[in-house]
Amino acid sequence: MHINLPEKRYYKIGEVAKAFNVNTSLIRFWEKEFAIIKPKKNAKGNRLFTAEDIANFKLIFNLVKERGFTLEGAKQKLKKNPDSTIYNHEIISKLEGVKAELIKIKNQL
Repeated sequence: MHINLPEKRYYKIGEVAKAFNVNTSLIRFWEKEFAIIKPKKNAKGNRLFTAEDIANFKLIFNLVKERGFTLEGAKQKLKKNPDSTIYNHEIISKLEGVKAELIKIKNQL
């Protein structure tokens, strides 16, 4: 999954939900369920997500929505071998980006 978000220091919950094509309630739920999601909150209490949070959402989204893990299974996978899980996800994401670029080039021919 390729997420299109502009480079910013912080992202509002609505921006994150739109990028992942999910409801804001799911973003709040995953924040409570997964300790690796740690948004900052402004004076009004609004959540502000960092690029690291977005990367963690991508990882969770991949495990739960794309690979079919249960929430508990995703938590265990992240807890048991977090570095390997993150590394594998990064490689897959890069390969998906290369594939998309190659398809784009093919369509231009």
